[in-house]
Amino acid sequence: MTTPPDVLDAADPLAPFRDRFVIDDDLVAYLDGNSLGRLPRATLDRLASFVREEWGGRLIRGWEESWVDLPVTVGDELGAALLGAAAGQTVVADSTSVCIYKLLHAAAGLRPDRDEIVIDATNFPTDRYLAESVAAARGMTVRWLDPDLVENVTTDVLAQALGERTAVVLLSHVDYRSGTLLDLPALTDAVHAAGAVVIWDLCHSAGVVPIALDAVGVDFAVGCTYKYVNAGPGAPAFVYVAERHLADARQPIAGWWSAADLFAMGEVYAESATISRMLSGTPPVAGVLAVQEGVRLVAEAGVAAIRTKSEALTAYAIDLLDAASLEIVTPRDPALRGGHVTVRHPDARGITDRLVERGVVPDFREPDLIRLGLSPLTTSYAELAAATRILAEVAAPIG
Repeated sequence: MTTPPDVLDAADPLAPFRDRFVIDDDLVAYLDGNSLGRLPRATLDRLASFVREEWGGRLIRGWEESWVDLPVTVGDELGAALLGAAAGQTVVADSTSVCIYKLLHAAAGLRPDRDEIVIDATNFPTDRYLAESVAAARGMTVRWLDPDLVENVTTDVLAQALGERTAVVLLSHVDYRSGTLLDLPALTDAVHAAGAVVIWDLCHSAGVVPIALDAVGVDFAVGCTYKYVNAGPGAPAFVYVAERHLADARQPIAGWWSAADLFAMGEVYAESATISRMLSGTPPVAGVLAVQEGVRLVAEAGVAAIRTKSEALTAYAIDLLDAASLEIVTPRDPALRGGHVTVRHPDARGITDRLVERGVVPDFREPDLIRLGLSPLTTSYAELAAATRILAEVAAPIG
């Protein structure tokens, strides 16, 4: 028999964190934290203070007093708390798409004698589009993987595409559709054994799955901050470049913020020797501050504790969905799934619309998938139980 949700909430050590976010009283359940996380109350205060006291009170002096260093300072905090990355390798930069574009060029430049980019044909659209774009610009070829939805990219699947021509492999740590968690260490080792470099897209894992980029020897990584980091819509993404690659990693958008001396205004471009070389234009200060507040919440809770609750939440969801006889396309082994559970149904779009009408916000993905994003710092067991009960009702056959 499934444990009552109030019992689970009472025993949840992370339950108090829910009160530190803005919770919508008009919603029964918000299960889309894997697309856009809830607003931390600390961010409300921080941004209000920034607008009044820093922007309003200090004006241009704010750059010299604190803003200039924010991308690297917050990058270091994020790297330490979420990525297992030592200082000097992570920076808060542009959108995820722009960051992937930069990293694809930088990674390909490390293997100039090779001409293939490997990526799975089921990866998130922006990753696929950018792989094709960068390949075309550099005279390279894209080698496509075609993995199973649930099993996803394994070392056996990847081995079919790796070879002497492989320059770069771009993989997503968690599949955005099924929630499958890839074996980052094993796949990284396989890429390196083939003489290539790897870029990991951590959008669906940063802040909810323990990551050890330095220990594993990852080359490059990128991730957004508006999901489990709760930094807000359009919040800037982060870039990780392993220290061993910093001297040779050259990105294609050489703006003044990537220069060795930001304010020298030199006639000739000289790139920074630090992780700042991955920047381009003026950073969005308000967005970076929101990232910092989100990172600090995750750091306080601890990614290990967040992962423990994530595994428990997803297991509870699977039990409830099984009881409702709904088809699940997410791995049942907790070690093989990230922070969301996906249901397949032929009327997925219609069901999603009816759920929203009933106060439950999930996420629909073409053509027939409903994702239930379970954010451990904000999702309660009671919220999840109420949502799955309504899901079972609206998905039940009529008549």
